[in-house]
Amino acid sequence: MSAIDVSVVICVYTEDRWEDILAAVASVRAQTHPALETLVVVDHNAALLDRLRSEYKETAQSGEVRVLPNAGPRGLSAGRNTGIAASYGEVVAFLDDDAVAERDWLRRFADPYSDPRVLAVGGRAVPVWSSGRRPDWFPEEFDWVVGCSYRGLPPGRVRVRNVLGGNASFRRSAFDFVGGFATGIGRDGNKRPMGGEETDLCIRLSRARPDAILLMDDRAVIHHKVPEAREHFGYFRTRTYAEGLSKALVARSVGADKGLETERRYTTRVLPAGVLRGLRDQLLARPGGARRAGAIVTGVLTAAGGYLVGSLRARRAGTTFAVVPIAPDDVERAA
Repeated sequence: MSAIDVSVVICVYTEDRWEDILAAVASVRAQTHPALETLVVVDHNAALLDRLRSEYKETAQSGEVRVLPNAGPRGLSAGRNTGIAASYGEVVAFLDDDAVAERDWLRRFADPYSDPRVLAVGGRAVPVWSSGRRPDWFPEEFDWVVGCSYRGLPPGRVRVRNVLGGNASFRRSAFDFVGGFATGIGRDGNKRPMGGEETDLCIRLSRARPDAILLMDDRAVIHHKVPEAREHFGYFRTRTYAEGLSKALVARSVGADKGLETERRYTTRVLPAGVLRGLRDQLLARPGGARRAGAIVTGVLTAAGGYLVGSLRARRAGTTFAVVPIAPDDVERAA
């Protein structure tokens, strides 16, 4: 077993996910490669902060679970930066607050870091549908809409441009090279479900360290809950549009060449194959085939529309992004 120390950061924001948060923390505490510590970062919610501190009062004294407030502006990026600055591990892993990790999740993350060139390792997120089953119209190619791994990702342990933020880890030194997650990209408490902050960070990291290796290992598995509200087509349209907006911000931050490199392959290869698969399923009288094909086309068009609107807005506003240097002094690291 690897001797790498791993700190786990779970960013939370709402009491509506109370049971999910407890399950996420419990899954970290059950790992075969024990976490050095679990940091639960609360995003500007005093009631939730107090409740979690009460829940983990005894374990906080031993440093096993620590609950702390987001020390920056509202949003996921600042919450993650708070967790990074407060942590002690050689590797910092991130787990979504509505996901549970399989028992060997951290072992799969830790093992590749024996190679000093490896600066990030991501894993696979499997959807857990609240209704009990995948809606027959929902294409696997768009599972990223609900925060999960999607059809088209390469299998096994492979090099990638970027890891997926809800199931990812970084060597601590990576943040010394590029700072933290950029604020202004990703979710920030707004109702619109933005993203892209991990893509921006990984591209900046590869530019700062051309020899860096970023990996995806599909054996590092988490099970990600999909709320019933996100199983509807209306959310699908909203999320794909927001992804277009997000990609426009990423492209402005790191350039369209790298910012859209993976998306070009996805759009020209993976999605056309998905449309054909849906039409074939329709001919074979399999449920939802035509709807899946239609959802793929809709997803492409709404994402493209979001990208166009986002590009125009960013250009007019002269949008810039704050990249926060990660320094332990930014937050109190003591338990």
